[in-house]
Amino acid sequence: MYFCYGTYTALGTAFLDKWRGTYMKRYFNELARRALLLAVSMTILSLLSSQSLAAADGTGDSGGISHVLLLSVDGLHEKDLARYVELNPKSSLAELTHLGITYTKASASKPSYSFPGLLSMVTGGSPRTTGVFYDDSYDRNMFPPGSDCTGPSGFDIGYDERIDFDQNKLFSGGINPANLPKEIISGKCVEVYPHSFLRVNTIFEVAQQAGLYTAWSDDRPAYDIVRGPSGQGVADLYTPELDSSATNLFSSAPAGATFNSSVDTAIGYDTLKVNAILLEIAGQLPANSESSGSTPAVPAIFGMNFQAVNVGQEVAGGGYLDAAGTPSPELLKALDFTDQSIGKFVAALRQQTIFEKTVVIVTAKHGQTPIDPTKRLIVDSTIIPNLVNSVQAGLLAQAKQDDVSLLWLNDQSKVNAVVAELKANKAQAHIDRILSGHSLTKLFNDPTTDSRAPDIIVLPEPGVIYASPTAAKIADHGGFNEDDTHVALLVANPHFDEERISRPVETTQIAPTILSFLDLDPQKLQAVGLENTKILPGIGENNQQ
Repeated sequence: MYFCYGTYTALGTAFLDKWRGTYMKRYFNELARRALLLAVSMTILSLLSSQSLAAADGTGDSGGISHVLLLSVDGLHEKDLARYVELNPKSSLAELTHLGITYTKASASKPSYSFPGLLSMVTGGSPRTTGVFYDDSYDRNMFPPGSDCTGPSGFDIGYDERIDFDQNKLFSGGINPANLPKEIISGKCVEVYPHSFLRVNTIFEVAQQAGLYTAWSDDRPAYDIVRGPSGQGVADLYTPELDSSATNLFSSAPAGATFNSSVDTAIGYDTLKVNAILLEIAGQLPANSESSGSTPAVPAIFGMNFQAVNVGQEVAGGGYLDAAGTPSPELLKALDFTDQSIGKFVAALRQQTIFEKTVVIVTAKHGQTPIDPTKRLIVDSTIIPNLVNSVQAGLLAQAKQDDVSLLWLNDQSKVNAVVAELKANKAQAHIDRILSGHSLTKLFNDPTTDSRAPDIIVLPEPGVIYASPTAAKIADHGGFNEDDTHVALLVANPHFDEERISRPVETTQIAPTILSFLDLDPQKLQAVGLENTKILPGIGENNQQ
């Protein structure tokens, strides 16, 4: 019995020890495995957290993108870009089309004018939310410069060369507060700078708040508006006055000629801004820029507008030769200059080894009408104002007319009577459509509650330009028609796949798209939230390259 008991005890102990050893080995192996998994998980979470924080403070790179160069070639239609690339396969524009997405149905703002056109790209919103309908518009709550804000309110808001210290100088000294409209704010009568006139923030403000450096170059000091309501959005603002005397650069220019008098003078003017961009790509500050004092760097968001194409479309001897959009020699000269300038930007970006980190966007604030030269028709710009005032003397508060007519009334109860008078004289004024009441508020705010919304918008027949009967201009912009709004839109980067997208898009979609490239939240743009503006289609896929 003892033998058996001892034998079984020994065997049992050996078995137990072996079982314990195996079990403990497995136990500790499992602990090691779990510890390893925990360490890996913590590392991954740490990396993800770092990336999220980087995106939150604007230091992250989505797909390696750290710069966006936005170029508005004013007047550039989609068909202009398509034709130029087809006939110039080795051009800079052709190269960029092979490096990105071409949107064949992009629409500019309505009205298709410079301020609303640019603001659509940098706010993500239309005049409904920006409150800006034209460079020269109207606000029922504002007062004239130099006033004490007493008496009847309502003033023609001219954010153009008229607010300069000296509009005849190329660098005019900036904005003269004495020339600014005024408004009662917090019980005080104060000057309203262009940036304060804007109701929503800009991509420049979002970038600046994330610690990124920004720059912009445009036609005159009034483009202070791109700084946004904070006034701090653009660190480097370069704004030589377009309407100053061309003799500033060209001693041979005739007396009274401005830079938009001819293609040659416009090219000379644009060259100033091109050189400014080249300096910014080199991380330098252009002379005569309005700098915030920030240390110059290659901007995260920067760009300019080109005027030469716009001028080439408008001046006598320029324009198009046929309905197909064949450019005149003068217009072709402007297109060639613009293409060569874009080529300089690409070369400079390559030299700085940042081309692969830069998205280049080529588009336009507006198109130009008419393309078909046989449709051009100058209609006396006094006809519509006279019709309005025929309803009641002094009824017209403001009319802004180009190839559109925006009308503000002193007595808004007379809108229907004015519309009836306009309809009765459609043939004389060559009117195609009239927007008022519901048809207007489908696009914009109710003018009875929004101090800036026009009471009536007159859309003329295609090709009509409201101007002096002796006007020499052969095209204009501002209207809602195809020639005015169907603009070029190209988004390029060396890592992108070449693609053509025919879905209709809006230039408002450029703003949230730019922020997405820089890992900034598009929802930080107020207009994006108010208008539910989406990122451009096709960007998500390319942004992951």
